[in-house]
Amino acid sequence: MFILASALFGLFFLFLTGNYIESPKEKALKRELENMKFQYEILNKKMNEAEAVLANVADRDNNIYRVYFEANPIPEEQRRAGFGGINRYKNLEGFDNSKLIIESNKRIDILQKQIVVQSKSLDEIAILAEEKEELLAAIPAIQPVSNEDLTRMASGYGMRSDPFTKVRKMHWGMDFTAPRGTPIYASGDGVVVRADSGSSGYGKHIRINHGFGYTSLYAHLYKYNVRKNQKVKRGDLIGFVGSTGRSEAPHLHYEIFKDGNRINPINFYYGSLTAEEFSKLLESASLENQSLD
Repeated sequence: MFILASALFGLFFLFLTGNYIESPKEKALKRELENMKFQYEILNKKMNEAEAVLANVADRDNNIYRVYFEANPIPEEQRRAGFGGINRYKNLEGFDNSKLIIESNKRIDILQKQIVVQSKSLDEIAILAEEKEELLAAIPAIQPVSNEDLTRMASGYGMRSDPFTKVRKMHWGMDFTAPRGTPIYASGDGVVVRADSGSSGYGKHIRINHGFGYTSLYAHLYKYNVRKNQKVKRGDLIGFVGSTGRSEAPHLHYEIFKDGNRINPINFYYGSLTAEEFSKLLESASLENQSLD
């Protein structure tokens, strides 16, 4: 009876304390679970840091890069959009820590999508930067006759007195007076599309297609230093001042076209003139004197 009572008491004791006594395997699993929770905490901290860095890049992308390169900003909804439709995390349900696991996976998926969106945006910015560099090189941004060789700026863009008829009419370019044979320089990168005297009034003249809708024209030349279809860079010597065509004296008649329309060349000399030189040129160009062609 004593032995039986002892056995029953022992079984009863084990039953009562079974939930409090851990086997080595249970202890190992518990340590593994605690370690997993710790690792998830570290992962969440890393995700917080990644989200902060990505948010900073996105902010600069929208408010600096895309503004500078004249691209529309990417809407926040597009950057942070989640995943609709089917339940992508159904296989993670039903576990003790399902909520933690699912939430972490959602954040990782959204981060990955944001990285893809940002990566594509930076690819677009890189292309725009290359085009911007080409545009900046192509824009006719220097004076075609150097100040050292210039006698004076004879006439500007606007209503001027015609040297032959003395009637006021629109003068579509700028006249730079210089001795015959004075070098003329390409005002921007481009391709020579004309180097001939086949256009009425211009005499020997050169037209350069700069791309992006810009064309520059150099008229009344003495002789050429380029030929048709030749590629030129800004500052290349393309010809020499003369007085061919409808011209009263040696000078360069210079025009700029944008999308086929003549525009005032005075706005395109930021690449070669100081502020003081530009101010003097602006003053001379504004005088309503007589043109030379």
